[in-house]
Amino acid sequence: MKRFGVGAALAAMLLGGCGMREQTAAAPTGNGTMPVAASTTPVTAGVPITDGNRAGLQQAGAAVLFWTQAQRDQNFPNMEKVFPVHVVKAGGKVRPLPDGAPLPVPAAEIDAYIAAQNVAGLIVVQDGKVRLERYARGLTREGRWTSFSVAKSFTSTLVGAAIKDGYIGSVEEPVTKYIPELAGSGYDGVTIAQLLTMTSGVKWNEDYTDPQSDVARMLSVPVPPGANPTVAYMRTLKREAEPGTKWVYKTGETNLIGVLVANAVKKPLANYLSETVWRRYGMERDAYWMVDASGQEVAGCCLSVGLRDYARMGQLALEGGAGIVPAGWFAEATKAQAGIGNPGYGYGYQWWTYPEGRFGGQGIFGQSITVDPASRTVIAIVSAWPKATGREYSAARQAFLAKLFAAAAQK
Repeated sequence: MKRFGVGAALAAMLLGGCGMREQTAAAPTGNGTMPVAASTTPVTAGVPITDGNRAGLQQAGAAVLFWTQAQRDQNFPNMEKVFPVHVVKAGGKVRPLPDGAPLPVPAAEIDAYIAAQNVAGLIVVQDGKVRLERYARGLTREGRWTSFSVAKSFTSTLVGAAIKDGYIGSVEEPVTKYIPELAGSGYDGVTIAQLLTMTSGVKWNEDYTDPQSDVARMLSVPVPPGANPTVAYMRTLKREAEPGTKWVYKTGETNLIGVLVANAVKKPLANYLSETVWRRYGMERDAYWMVDASGQEVAGCCLSVGLRDYARMGQLALEGGAGIVPAGWFAEATKAQAGIGNPGYGYGYQWWTYPEGRFGGQGIFGQSITVDPASRTVIAIVSAWPKATGREYSAARQAFLAKLFAAAAQK
């Protein structure tokens, strides 16, 4: 398996914990690329974090899984009104998405799918041109919608960017090099690659219907003052298999990837995402990234992004991310690095892999970016499903995506 690196890691740049020092000088790079601004002060928005509301915000973060339909409809496009966020600033130059020929799919079929799946936004981009774009449930082109776990694919891209920029040496490095607080835990000997592919061997419960599952508890249990909530929780978990031998889906590990990248680049993830992806690639609108009670971005979840920028993220992966990640990064990130027990499907670097060479990001309640390299097509969908996951909803989405890809292939 090919691993990426740019030589020795810049160990002197690591932070202890997740604290950020004030810094305004240009960021050094290890590969000769032009430096980018290195601000370590996040642009904040949403609900401010105070000593008085810190515990309440932790509980609210855990309660998202159990919101009513009315709460989902109200909050998914307005998460910054409920939670504290960091702003991912867009740049002045926007990558255009010109109109293409309308996709030959009957409007009645599109309307039926949108209604049945509580879809708020649907866009199909082929060869960089928009062939279908629909909004519903009050969402508009100017609005944003929460990503849930689609954020994982954005976060993994920051690992590639940090390698290209010289902050991380290789995905073969140990996680504890960048998060020393995990030494002595189940993460001893686990590599960045194993974290990216969720094959750490650490035991985890991702049951969204269980209030006592790890995914529900990780940001709600009390932590020592000054400790990072993600690290404090994840270091208590036990190992159940040798690293690299067992795949288990773990949102907590994506949160660890976020801590790792933030420690390596010495700045908030939102700032680094702005510098590497939003500005370099030309995203259209500012995004919002939810933060936990310590002020750290929740890397495994909850970016609020415009529909067209979701499509641009898929386009970035389709094109290979030149100038943002190392050459070949997305080829490795979007291929099956781990089996998931379902023939034809797999998991890469925080991207799902599908039959027919397709790949994508997925989030609960019906969020997805799906890419078909064969037809050079990207489809992004944001939704408010009545429940977090469900085979009937996933099967209907899979069938609808197949229909859209087939229509795109007709040109």
